[in-house]
Amino acid sequence: MAPTIDVPETVEWQGKRVPVWSMQTIDYSLLLSQDPAEVDRVLKACLEDGYFYLDLRSIDGGRMLSDQQETLKLMHRFFEAPIEAKNEFGLISSHLGYEPLGSRTGAFGPGTKDGYEMLKVSRDEIQRGSPKVPAPIKNSGDLKVLENAIGSCNTITKIILSALSTGMNLTGAERFENSHRNDRPSTTTLSMMHYLPSEVTGAKKVGHQKHTDISSLTLLFSEQWGLQIRPPGTCGAREMGFVAPKPGCAFVHVGDSLRFASGMKMQSCIHRVVPFDPTEHRYSIAYFLRAEDDTMFVDSEGRHVTAGQWHDEKFKAFTDPWQWQAMAPKSMILGGMKEAGEDDP
Repeated sequence: MAPTIDVPETVEWQGKRVPVWSMQTIDYSLLLSQDPAEVDRVLKACLEDGYFYLDLRSIDGGRMLSDQQETLKLMHRFFEAPIEAKNEFGLISSHLGYEPLGSRTGAFGPGTKDGYEMLKVSRDEIQRGSPKVPAPIKNSGDLKVLENAIGSCNTITKIILSALSTGMNLTGAERFENSHRNDRPSTTTLSMMHYLPSEVTGAKKVGHQKHTDISSLTLLFSEQWGLQIRPPGTCGAREMGFVAPKPGCAFVHVGDSLRFASGMKMQSCIHRVVPFDPTEHRYSIAYFLRAEDDTMFVDSEGRHVTAGQWHDEKFKAFTDPWQWQAMAPKSMILGGMKEAGEDDP
């Protein structure tokens, strides 16, 4: 059965009232201590909803909030540079480099393109000493900012992963963190996104299309409105609604890989980004914790695939023209989550 959810508050958007969905707030300090009640709460949030707020307003989470602010400063410096300077970074791989505006399908489907530009930094690349990071970043204080942000995000997401393993009574090699080891290759990425005002992009380049993430866990920071989610379960009352920015908190949600690894027990969060205020520049920071490349699981099509294979296939689907996306299995873009009727048991 789908979980019972609170009647949401609403907010005005595009001339109508749209839900603002409520969710659990998990205390990071309590998770760090593996508090049994908090472990139960975070597991329940992932099983029933697939998302939650993570409260970082403590001595334990304060470092990440500070790193977030330093990363925002870096983003302003980078994205305000001329396009020629940004293109010097280039798109080195799917999880490293600069991706310009309009590279993917937009928030409102066929005929639209996305309305953001993105800087992506691979955790593996940082760990290897950053040989492919361009000199302007490598030879400035910006590299240290990126190292700090990735280090903080990695610690936080591993703490959550460990709590989920404990909550599901997993032991030994079955624990989720044992397929997310720091010394093994993965596509774990820090992504920094800049959504441009509509007067710059035009009406056909807006937001970020509806999807689930490739990741195991996504740790997301944004101080601005624009993120929408669809709660899992029977549709009807469960329409796309906004996530309210919450001071001192990150928004955390489950991605496809963790849903697969949990035997489809956890919910992969369907979400998109829309222009809430079309006149503003919107900035968000996302850390995508992903399983080791050779981790094997069964996907929503019943195939045995590796985490690396799933990443490559889904990344291609993201960047394909909408006509090709329409012909692909919905499991690619929506991770097998259903939008009508009951979600997979």
